[in-house]
Amino acid sequence: MADPTDPTQLEAMQQAIMQGAAYRLAQDDAEFLASDESRPLRMQLELLKPEHDLREQGIASTVVVFGSARVVSANLAQAALAEAEARVARRGATDPASATQLATARHQLEQSRYYEEARRLGNLVSSRFQQEGRRDFVVVTGGGPGIMEAANRGAHEAGARSIGLNIILPHEQRPNPYISPELAFRFHYFALRKMHFLMRARALVAFPGGFGTLDELFDVLTLVQTGKMPRIPIVLVGSEFWRRVIDFDYLVEEGYISAADADLFTRVDKAEEVIDVLSAFHAGKPPDA
Repeated sequence: MADPTDPTQLEAMQQAIMQGAAYRLAQDDAEFLASDESRPLRMQLELLKPEHDLREQGIASTVVVFGSARVVSANLAQAALAEAEARVARRGATDPASATQLATARHQLEQSRYYEEARRLGNLVSSRFQQEGRRDFVVVTGGGPGIMEAANRGAHEAGARSIGLNIILPHEQRPNPYISPELAFRFHYFALRKMHFLMRARALVAFPGGFGTLDELFDVLTLVQTGKMPRIPIVLVGSEFWRRVIDFDYLVEEGYISAADADLFTRVDKAEEVIDVLSAFHAGKPPDA
């Protein structure tokens, strides 16, 4: 047993207390903050931190761009096609693996047009609407590759800032390099990320994509349909894609949505058409903050 009068022993006892987990400030206790009991705190922090930073950076309004992470640029698609063609030349067209690679590369090149349209959109919307002294219609994406990268890249090439809202996934998704560093955020909770997509949104542009894109699109359509958020222009890029993926006319015919609900969005094919829709809705200028 330690001698309670020995200064050395007392100092050791004090150090043990001060170094213990219980003595840590709650804000410095990573184990506590990661616990199930602290989940509400983590959710609140995910709401507060990006909101604080966006206010500090003067972001008044945003244009949200959704779309597939799997689409690549025309340059990358052309390189992949050249590689596939060279492989077929070496192994012959009857080689199953080479034929599959070639078919995939050709399809990827076809799909790359969406990357280039998203890139042009990011450039056009940033050049057209961002004003000195205000940060309006700032492009915001999910922060990853594909369509997200393209929209951030277009804004970057216009000399404008843009936002990326990345998320932790089982297979880590790195942020694309075109996001403004001070506007690059990472989330754990999809729900909080969705909130930040829409809190300043004055337009939504959805390019072709998979489950994530469809989930985000229908979330916005539902919020606007039910009056939970003000109406904003919702633009679907890729008319044929969206007609085949979602038969809105059939939903109207079957009575599951009204004819007015089918007017909540517009289908287009080009970046300039998106700008026309945004300009018409907002009378050619950014909305009041």
